[in-house]
Amino acid sequence: MEYHSLKKEQVLKSLNTSPQGLTEKQARKRQETYGKNQIKDLYKINPLKIFLLQFKSFLIYILIAATILAIIISEYIDAIVIFAIIILNAIIGFTQQYKAEKSIIELRKILTPKVKVYREGKLKIISSKDIVPGDIIKLSAGDKIPADARIISTENLELNEAILTGESLPVSKSIQVLNKNTILAERKNMVYTGTSVTNGSGLAVVTNIGMKTEFGKIANLLQDIEMEQTPMQKKSDKFAKQITTIILVLVTFMIILGLYEGIELYDAVLMAIALAVSAIPEGLPAVITISLAYATKKMLKSKVIVRRLPAAETLGSVTVICTDKTGTLTEERMTVKQISLNNNFYQKSDSHLELNNKKIILTKELNQLLKISVLCNNSRFEQKLNHGDIYNQYDVIGDPTESALVFSALDLGVNKKILTEQEPRIKEISFDSKRKMMSIIRQNKRNLTMYTKGASSFILEKCSRELINGQIINLTDKRKKQLRKQSEIMENKALRVLAFAYKSLPKTTKTFTEENLIFTGFIGMLDPPRKEVKTAISLCKRAGIKVKMITGDSAITAKTIGQQIGITGKILTGKDLEKLNDVQLKSEILNIHIFARITPEQKLRIVQILKQNSEKVAITGDGVNDVLALKQADIGIAMGQRGSDVAREVSDMVLVDDNFASIVKAVDEGRLVYKNTKKITKYLLAMNFSEFFLIAFALIAKLPLPLLPLHILWMNLITDSIPALALVKEKETGLMNDKPVKDESLMSGIYSYIIISGVIILAVEITIFLYGLNSNWDITKIRTMIMTADIMFEMFFIYTVRSDKKFTEIGLFSNKFINYAVLLAIGLQFIVIYTPLNAVFSLSPLTFNDWLFILPFSLSGLVIFEGYKFIRRKNEKKTI
Repeated sequence: MEYHSLKKEQVLKSLNTSPQGLTEKQARKRQETYGKNQIKDLYKINPLKIFLLQFKSFLIYILIAATILAIIISEYIDAIVIFAIIILNAIIGFTQQYKAEKSIIELRKILTPKVKVYREGKLKIISSKDIVPGDIIKLSAGDKIPADARIISTENLELNEAILTGESLPVSKSIQVLNKNTILAERKNMVYTGTSVTNGSGLAVVTNIGMKTEFGKIANLLQDIEMEQTPMQKKSDKFAKQITTIILVLVTFMIILGLYEGIELYDAVLMAIALAVSAIPEGLPAVITISLAYATKKMLKSKVIVRRLPAAETLGSVTVICTDKTGTLTEERMTVKQISLNNNFYQKSDSHLELNNKKIILTKELNQLLKISVLCNNSRFEQKLNHGDIYNQYDVIGDPTESALVFSALDLGVNKKILTEQEPRIKEISFDSKRKMMSIIRQNKRNLTMYTKGASSFILEKCSRELINGQIINLTDKRKKQLRKQSEIMENKALRVLAFAYKSLPKTTKTFTEENLIFTGFIGMLDPPRKEVKTAISLCKRAGIKVKMITGDSAITAKTIGQQIGITGKILTGKDLEKLNDVQLKSEILNIHIFARITPEQKLRIVQILKQNSEKVAITGDGVNDVLALKQADIGIAMGQRGSDVAREVSDMVLVDDNFASIVKAVDEGRLVYKNTKKITKYLLAMNFSEFFLIAFALIAKLPLPLLPLHILWMNLITDSIPALALVKEKETGLMNDKPVKDESLMSGIYSYIIISGVIILAVEITIFLYGLNSNWDITKIRTMIMTADIMFEMFFIYTVRSDKKFTEIGLFSNKFINYAVLLAIGLQFIVIYTPLNAVFSLSPLTFNDWLFILPFSLSGLVIFEGYKFIRRKNEKKTI
C-alpha cells in the first residue's frame, strides 16, 4: 500500500490502530501473523552449507581423487591420512567462517536498538524485534528507525537517510500527503528501517516490518548474487591444475616405462598411481587454510572481522583502496576548528583558543557567542563518566553540528546544562530551508532573550547591530560586507560556518520576529581526520597501493581533508563524472584521487572501471545502496559501527571500528599470508617429485626399489605437515615496502627453486642408493639411510626456505615453532628406527657412523642455497 499518499487518519484506519497504539493482545496476535521484525534470511547461519563450501576447491578435488586411487591400490593407510587431511582442512575453514558469521551476528545484537512504543496509551520501551504493523513509535534525536513507518506528528523532525539513499545531509520530515508516484528518497512523510533521527521528535505508525521493509526488499535481492572467487582461490585452483598436469605427464611416463621394462600393465598402472598419490602435496590445502585462519585471528586484533578466509590473503594483493571519507578517514564527529569575532580568527586547539599561536582567555564577546551556540541548540546533554576527556565524560545526543557546538563550549568552560537551567525555553522558531536560521526564546530573571543561529548571509541580513570589543554598535552595509568576507575565508577552508546573533526582549513580548538582531560572530566546524590515517595512507603509497577518496561531500571539503591526510591530486565531481563515457573514464581514472558528490550508482561504476584497468580493488561501504559496489569489488569492506546489516552481510570483511588504518594493518597481514603460502608451496614441492625419478632410475637400471610406498607416505607425513605448519608462524618485516603482487600462480617464481632442490635431493638419494648397493648393504638399511637422509635434508632445507635473506640474518630462534617442528619430526623418525615399529616400516637401526655419513648429504641443500643467496646479494651490491 502507498501509505505516503494517504492521510494519517486513513493510514491508522487501514492498519486498524489508533494514536494510543495497539493493545498488548493485538500486538501478540500480529506478531503471530507477521513474525519478528528482523531480516531473517541474512542472519540465519547454515552450518552444513558453510561446511560443504570448504570442499569447493580444485585442490580438494585432487585430494579426493587421490583418496579413491589409494583405496583402489589397497593403500588404505594413505587413503585414511589423505581423507583425514581433507576433513581437517574443512573443519578449520568451517570453524573460522562460522566464528566470523557469529561475530557479525553478535555485532548486530549489540547494535540492535530499543524502541519507544505506545501500547494501550502508555509509552513503553521494547526491543525493535518486537514491534508490529500498527504500532505507534515515538521518535527522538539519536534514535535508529526500527521499521518502515508513516509519520503522524512531527516537531522539527530531521533524519539521516544516507544508509538508504546515499544523501548525507539531514532530511526534514512532515506529515504532508504526497503524490502516489513520489520516489522513495522524496517521501518526506515516511521513515525507513536503518535510518536515524538527527533532530527533533515525532510519532509514526509502523507500516512494514522485517523483510517487507524497503531494507528487507534489498536484502532479498542479495540472495541471488553469486560470490566471485577471490584471487587466492583462483591461484589455488590454477596451482592445482598445474600440479595435475605435471602428475598426469609423469604417471603416463611411468606406465610406459614400466611396460617397456616388462612389467604387467596392471602392476605398472598401480605403481604409477601410488607414485601419483605420493607426489600430491596433500598437506598444502590444510596448511594454507591454517595460515589464513592464523592471519584472520591476528586481523581481529586489529579490529577487522574476516568473513571468508581467502579474503585475508586477497587484501594483501589489492592495488587500489576506494574509501569513504566520513567516519573512515574522519572521526565522524563535527568539531569546532575556528571562531571569528572582534575581527580576529581564533583557532580551537584542544581545550583552549589560540590567536597567533598564543592562548587567549574567555572574553565577554566569546562568552556570549558560546552562550548563544548552546542556548540556540536542541541537542540533549547527559553526563556519562566522571573521568577522561569531555567526549568520554558526556553524551550529547542530536544533530552532529549542534553536538559539536555543545562540546566546544563545554571544552572552553561554558556548560549548556547549567545555562538551560538558568534560562528555561519559552518558544522555538524552527529552522526552515527558506529562512536558513532558527531561534529559541528563553527567559531569565530580568527579561526574555532571543538566541539565533543560521547561515551567514541570512543572519547578517537580520542584524542591525554588532557586539564587538565589549560594545554594541550599529552594523553598516560596509561592515556587513567585511563580515561576509570573513565568512567566505572560513568556508574556503571547507569549514561549515554558522553565524550567531541575539537580542533582548521585554517579558511581556507575545510576538517574536527575527529582526534587529545583534551579530556576535562566526563558528566554523569540520569533521577532522583520524589521527592515524595520514600515516596509514603514507604506508599505502610506499606499498604501491593507490588510495582514492569517494565521498558524497563537496569538492572543497574533500580537498581540504585530502590535503591533511595525504590524498592530493585531481578531483572529479559526480556531475563531471557523468560527462565521461567509459572509455574516457578508463583512461583518466588512475589519475583521479578524489571523487566528490558521488552517488552509489557512480561508486559502482568507479569500481567496474578500475577492475577493467586490471586493478585489484578494495572498497568500503556502509549503506544499503553500497551493496552492489561491495559485491563488485575484489574485497568489500563494511563498517561495523555505521554499516547497515545488509552491507555487512555482503562484505568480505567488516571494520569493527570503522577506521581506515585498520585496513592497512590487514593489508600487511594479507601480504604476509601470501608470502608464507609461497614459502610453504616451495617447501612442500621441494622433494615431492624426486621419488618419481628415483623409482624410474631403479626400474631402468633393473635395481630393487629404493623406497617402499609406506616409506614415501611416512616421509610425506612428517615433513609435509608439522614443519610446514610452523612456516605459518613466520614473521617478515618491510612487506609494505613492496609493490602489490600481480595475478600469478602459486608456482610463479619457484619452478627453478623446486627443480634445483629436486635435482639435489635426487642426487643425494641415488648416491646413497648406489653406494649402499656397492658396499653390499642390506636393502633394508639402504632404504632406512635414503629415507632418513631425505627427512634430514628437508629439516635443514626449511631454514633456507624461511627467507630470501641468509638464515643467519633472520636468526635461528626468530621462529621457535620451526625449531620445535624440526625436533619433533626428527624425534618421530628416531621412534620408527629405534623401536619395534622398525619391523612395521621395514627399517633397521642406524649406527653413529651411519648418521655421520648421512649428515653432509642432508646439509647439501641448505649449503647450496645459502651459497646462492650470498653470491646474489654480493652481485646486487656491485650493481648498486
